[in-house]
Amino acid sequence: MTNRPRAAARRYSCIESVVLSALCITLAFGVAAQVEAEPLEYNVKAAFIYNFAKFVEWPEDLSKGDSPFVIGILGEDPFGNVLDETVSHKTVREKRIVVKRFSRSEDAKDCQLLFISRSGKEDIAQIVKRLGHAPVLTISDVGQFTDQGGMIQLVMDQNRVRFAINVAATEQAGLKPSSQLLKLARIVTKP
Repeated sequence: MTNRPRAAARRYSCIESVVLSALCITLAFGVAAQVEAEPLEYNVKAAFIYNFAKFVEWPEDLSKGDSPFVIGILGEDPFGNVLDETVSHKTVREKRIVVKRFSRSEDAKDCQLLFISRSGKEDIAQIVKRLGHAPVLTISDVGQFTDQGGMIQLVMDQNRVRFAINVAATEQAGLKPSSQLLKLARIVTKP
């Protein structure tokens, strides 16, 4: 009779070990899936950024010369190498694309397209004001970006990337989104 409680204890200990192991494996895969979800989001956003560059018209004087088409990232870079890889060996209006990273908005005025990361969300109104009417297409995934004068806001909606365009802001900068792009966008009319 003394062996029965020990055998039951061993059996429960064994079951506890199996349950604990299964829980650890489940948590590990859950965390890995969560970590993987964000990079996939930014893979899609990188493709969107490249396509925005193709479907927005810049003023004529920007197409002259042999300078590259510059995509800038302002603040912490959520893309890693994804954006660089997405645009590598690609062109926009026969200009090779270069990705540059900036920590200050003053340095980003020579971009054609500027992604403002979430680390800059407190300064968006100032960044947009600092760029003024420069022909720089501003893009961000910060909430209310287009309401603060930004041009294109990337939005996650039911695990899909969608976008909104502030048409007044693009027009003020001398940029013209294509009709194809506008058909897919949610239009924001605030200046």
